[in-house]
Amino acid sequence: MFDAIAGRYDLMNRVMTLGQDQQWRKFVVRTAGDPGQGCTLDLATGTGDIAALMSDTYANARVVGGDFSLNMLNEAKKRFADTDILWHACDANCLPFADGSFASVTFGYLLRNVDDAGKVLREVHRVLKPGGKIVCLDTTPPEKNVLYPLVRFYFRFGIPVMGKLLADDAAAYAYLTGSTMDFYNAAALAEVFAGAGFTHVGYKKFMLGTIGVHWGEKS
Repeated sequence: MFDAIAGRYDLMNRVMTLGQDQQWRKFVVRTAGDPGQGCTLDLATGTGDIAALMSDTYANARVVGGDFSLNMLNEAKKRFADTDILWHACDANCLPFADGSFASVTFGYLLRNVDDAGKVLREVHRVLKPGGKIVCLDTTPPEKNVLYPLVRFYFRFGIPVMGKLLADDAAAYAYLTGSTMDFYNAAALAEVFAGAGFTHVGYKKFMLGTIGVHWGEKS
């Protein structure tokens, strides 16, 4: 599915988030902090936005962008051909890196697309150095408040319609709605982080509570 939408992925992200997605990515990079001359990994890197922000923000960092979708990686390589980022095809369930390889690991929209979020988080924990930080950007089910019907309508109908018009793939963006509504809420996902061994776990929500950024540390 992600191979199929790679060419229009950036456009859809800008439109369906009303242009806010880049600000969330900047928050992820700030929260991850400066790895110095160490290595940092951006998993589910997609077309490379977070990896590129890490590279631009922390000039001495060695940045690796990893993704399971080869088409996404090809888009990233084209967009950021003038960087030193190392692009790597990899499976988040079984990372091809040694224990304690990275000062930080970031990812956007990964956990709701895997079978076992806890397994992926334990694998990230393994490849982090002691004291290393994990930062995760993902959708989160909206709270059932006065705005809930509007938000649910947007997810159920608005996003698939935009997916059809802009990416010619309504099914892929209908999947986005379903995977968001069935995903952990922000507090429950924080518990999964803690269960995977992370300490100092926290989170912040954006866009009417439909986006969550979670973080933690390897003690």
